[in-house]
This record gives sequence, structure tokens and C-alpha cells, in this order.
Amino acid sequence: MTDKMQEARTHLTHLSEMFRIVWSAGRTWTLAWAVLLVVQGLLPAATVYLSRLLVDGVVAVLDHGLDETTAQPVITYGILMASSLLLIEVIQSLLTWIRAVQSELVQDHISSLVHQRAIKLDIAHYESPEFHDRLEMAKGDAGSRPIALLESIGTFTQNGITLAALAVMIIPYGAWLPVVLVAGTLPGLFVAMRFSGRFHSWWVSSTSDRRKPQYYDLMLTSSDAAPEMRIFGLGGYFQSGFIGLRKRLRLERINMTRDQSLARFLAGLVALAASEAVVALMVWRALLGMVTLGDLVLIYQAFIRGQGLMRSLLSSVGQIYSNSLFLGSFLEFLQMRSSLSEPANPETLPARLREGLSFNGITFRYPGSPSPTLEGFDLQIPAGKISAIVGPNGAGKSTLVKLICRFYDPESGALELDGVDIRRYPVEELRRHLSVLFQFPVRYQETAARNIAVSNGNSGHERADVEAAAKLAGAHDLIMGLPKGYDSVMGKWFAEGTEVSGGEWQRIALARAFVRKSPIMVLDEPTSMMDSWSEADWFKRFRDLARGRTSIVVTHRFTTAMQADVIFVMDKGKIVESGSHQELVAKVGLYAQSWKAQMEVPYADDLKEASNGAISGGVNGAGEASELDAVDREPGRPYVR
Repeated sequence: MTDKMQEARTHLTHLSEMFRIVWSAGRTWTLAWAVLLVVQGLLPAATVYLSRLLVDGVVAVLDHGLDETTAQPVITYGILMASSLLLIEVIQSLLTWIRAVQSELVQDHISSLVHQRAIKLDIAHYESPEFHDRLEMAKGDAGSRPIALLESIGTFTQNGITLAALAVMIIPYGAWLPVVLVAGTLPGLFVAMRFSGRFHSWWVSSTSDRRKPQYYDLMLTSSDAAPEMRIFGLGGYFQSGFIGLRKRLRLERINMTRDQSLARFLAGLVALAASEAVVALMVWRALLGMVTLGDLVLIYQAFIRGQGLMRSLLSSVGQIYSNSLFLGSFLEFLQMRSSLSEPANPETLPARLREGLSFNGITFRYPGSPSPTLEGFDLQIPAGKISAIVGPNGAGKSTLVKLICRFYDPESGALELDGVDIRRYPVEELRRHLSVLFQFPVRYQETAARNIAVSNGNSGHERADVEAAAKLAGAHDLIMGLPKGYDSVMGKWFAEGTEVSGGEWQRIALARAFVRKSPIMVLDEPTSMMDSWSEADWFKRFRDLARGRTSIVVTHRFTTAMQADVIFVMDKGKIVESGSHQELVAKVGLYAQSWKAQMEVPYADDLKEASNGAISGGVNGAGEASELDAVDREPGRPYVR
């Protein structure tokens, strides 16, 4: 019993939250909807009552002849009934319009709530398959369930008012009549509740399986996957996976619907038997003269319509119960909170770093990972310099970027900015002090100018700043070569869009990072898609931009790393070496071994000569690195392996 009471309280909470959301979306429309529902609920009962008066009036005319006395009631009741029927149609049309408006307002409001919650949750949630299941249920339910619940409650309210009015009218003919009316529909209530719970359980348990066909569909239809789908002949594999899974899900749902339809049919037979028995009894009483013909019409209409209303009412209860179950997932999603705490007494971020960034004894593991990515990790990144972090794949380089951005908090240790734990700064303010290029930057299907200006959120940047950043990133010329220059739409999702190469997309993303004049710049693989000529030109520009800022460049490329002020070599979650390019090459360590292996290729003398030029000029800012970067022959592109 306690569990049932708890479940009932949960459903009431869901209903309360839904009403709050609907009310917030459109107060005036909701109030108008409620008033019209009450009127619409009373009018059918009024027409039933008027039909009794009208029939009795007609019988009086037949018994006593047509004169002014007998005709007047018939005319009056006829006009009132016609007016009631007309008013029902008018209100029904108004309700249809109001529900359409409510539907749009509520859907937009709910989508906004989902989006607001999604962007506030920390990145750790996205590492969890359970989160994606919950997000899928929230997004799916957000589009239709609140409106369906509103419709069900509206139907329940309207039919409940009509039924109550009809019950009041038939009580004088027998107090047992409303009891029979209700009892005949109880099997229908049982069917509605049972199958609503069964369907909800199936829907929740099949969430992952229902997401997989979406993945298969994406692989079969997206432009990113199209080349490999064709070259590897993967279309049949993904198509068969889609068809097989959809077939199983379809059969499971069809079988549930079949069982529900059969149960509803049997419950309907019980209700029909009860109503037919009552009607037969009332006809017999009319033949005995115990009730008038008008009474018989009233009872017949009230009972037959009441049976229909009870079935509709119980169906609405089932739908309310079902939609309440589904809304639980949506409301649970809205209640999710970020695991990143905000400081009670926040510190003020410095406008420019004086000491730098310090990783002190950091231990961190990704959610669900059995082993830590970093353990007891220490690193001192100096302020106002360009620091490069190099190392093999899986060394933990990109993890450092995520910790700096405070997408995650470490299990232990502290990441400090000028000696202050970054957890003592407000999260959003900390991120405003960062300008970041991620390893896989987003390709916004917007204009070229907007692609760059988005780094300042909705505020954007002045066009002059956008163009200056594009020039520093080496993107200005390619943008000016587009059909509408900076007003050209990028990508092929929308009409008149223009697609560019991966390296050109990367330059636009670099401009996006550059236009944000933050004291800390973090660039993860900024030149991975550039050719050597573009890379040399870019780094020359970058050094001018980075002057006075604290810059961190995560890279595999020696040609990029060697020009930094200091290089940190990372392996297996540890910093194993640090120093300038020249100092590291002079050591017998991981960096020197990788460098030496790559120098033992044709044209090594050219590479070494260019290297010496880059070291003497690049680090001190007095020379150019283009000689090294121009040598881009196979095999041996300079990467740390």
C-alpha cells in the first residue's frame, strides 16, 4: 500500500509540474482553455435535459392539440436546444484554435527548458550511455507528451463535468443508476491502467535499442559518412542492422497493441451489457406508465451518453497515467544538475596571468573508466609564453585541455591559476578568460563572419575584429574568395552554402579562437589539417598574436612544437621531459629519439639545416620557420609518435 501511495504522490507531482510548465508557457490561453472546458462540459447535459422538455412538449401537443399554449414551450425549448448545439460547435472551434496555440507555446517552452538544461550540464554527463538514453527520452517526450497530457486532462475535465451533470439528472429515477453506470466501465479502467504501465516499461527498457536505428540512419544518410559507405560497401551492413532492429521493435509494439485491443473489446462488452439492461428496464417502466416518454428519452440519452463518457473518462485516466509516466523521464532530466560546484565566495580572475597555470598532484579518471588518465600529475606552465605539449596518442594531452576549461574536476590535487585553485572562480567567468581551439572544432552552418564571431556568444564581434582575426589565422584570403565573402554561408546543409577543405575549416576555427581576446589561449592540434606551407605562415602570425598572452599548443607536429618557447613531453599521463627544442634534441630522451628517427630519411640535411634556422629564429621571434615547413616530403612528416 505504501508503494502505491508513493506512486500516486509521484504522479500528482508530475501533474503539478506539468501544469506549472503549461501555465508559464501561456497564462491567458490556459485560463481561456479552462473556462471553455467548463462550459463545454455543461452544454451536453443541458441539451439532454432540453430534449426531455422538448419531447414532453411535443407529446402535450399530440394529446391536447396545437394551440398557443402548447406550441409556445415547444418553440422555446427548440430554440434553446438549437442554440445549445450551435454554442457547442462554436466552443469546439475555439478550443481547437486555443489548443493549437497552446501546443506551439508549450512545445517551444519545453524545448527551451531542455536546451537550457543540456547546456548547463557538464561534459561528464556526455560520457555516460545512461545520460544519452535519458536525453533521448526527454527530447522525445518533450515534443508531444505534455500536449498529450494536457489534451487528456482537458477531455477528462470536460467529460467529468458532463457526467456529473447527467448523474444528477438520473438520480431521481433511481439512485442505483449512476452506480451501474460506473461499475460497467471499471473493466475498461483496469485495461487502460495495466497496458499503460506495460507500454511505459517497454518504452524505457527499449530506449537504447530505439536509439540504434537513429545511428544506422545517420550512417546511411549523412554526408560525413557517405565516402566510406561507398568505398567500403557498408550500405548493406547498416541497412540490414536498421531493418532487423526496427522489425523486432515493430513486432513488440504490434503485439502489445493486439493484446490491448482484445482486452478493450472484452471490457466494452461488459459496459454494453450493463447499458442495454438499464435501457430495457426503463422501456418496460415506460410501457407501464411509470415514466413519461420525455423521461425515457432523457434516461436513454443520459445513460447511453454516460456510458460513452465513462469510457472516454477512463481512457483519459489511462492516458493521463501513461503520459505522467513518460513525463517522469522529462522531469528527471530537468532536475539533473552539473557536478561542477560554484564557489560560495568567488575570487576575481586576473586580467593577465603573472605566474601561470600549475597542475599540482592531479589525479583524474573519466567517468566509468577503471584506471586514471592522470595520477599525481604535476606541470608548471609559465605565464606570457608559448608552451607546447607533445607526446604519443593516449598520453593525456587533450585531457589537460578539458581540465583547463573545467569541463571536469580532478579526483584529487588542484589546477591553479596564479596560485589560486580554478574551482574558486565562477565557471562561466573562468571560461570567458579562455580562448580555445579544440581538436575537432565545430563547423557551424552559418556565414563565414558568424563562424568566427560566435566565440563571443550572442554578442558577436565587430566586422573589423573578425577580419583581423581571419588575417592572423590565414583565413582572410580564402573567405574573400567565397561567393559573398564574409557573408557566404559555410557548409552544405542550407541553400547557397559553400563547402571548403578541412584545412580551410581549421583556419576559420583558428580565427574564431583568435578573435576572442582572452589572456589564455589553448590550441589543441591547431595545424593538424594544414599543409606545411600554411603551417609555417600560420605560426609566424600566431607568435605576434600570442605576445603577452599565456599560450598552450597541444600538437603531434615537431614543426609546430619546435617553435614554442618551452616544450613539455608527455607520456603515459606524466611529463617526462621539458625544455626548448634545442635542449630536448641534445638530450637522449623520448623527444630526441623521435626527432632522430624522423631525421633519418632522404633530405635529412635539408631538414636539419631548416631546423637550426627555426630554432635560432622561431624561439626568439627574430627569424622565420618557413624553410623547415616547406620541406614536406614522404616519408617523415615531423610528428611525435
